[in-house]
Amino acid sequence: QLQASGGGLVQAGGSLRLSCAASGKIVGVNVRGWYRQAPGKERELVAVIMNNGLTNYEDSVKGRFTISRDIKKDTVSLQMDSLKPDDTAVYFCHVKTVYGRIYWGQGTEVTVSS
Repeated sequence: QLQASGGGLVQAGGSLRLSCAASGKIVGVNVRGWYRQAPGKERELVAVIMNNGLTNYEDSVKGRFTISRDIKKDTVSLQMDSLKPDDTAVYFCHVKTVYGRIYWGQGTEVTVSS
């Protein structure tokens, strides 16, 4: 129900913008976010944004990544600047509702070359 897009191959120092849209109405969304999973590693939180606009970022992306959302359009985006090879991973969008339901996007691959 979540469709992620915007991944690709970029050189270190470059930028990418990921977007995620819901294909249908998800009722009661209160948290939107992005996770990533690098080869051989566990999935980790990258950034989340609450409906009230509060955000939280993983330490290594602070100051480089910016999460934003459009509540009316039910979309969440991740602007990634100053990309590093360590940012290489599959990125997943994530939505959680007030009812405890969690939705995942299909993942979009980001590769940063040195």
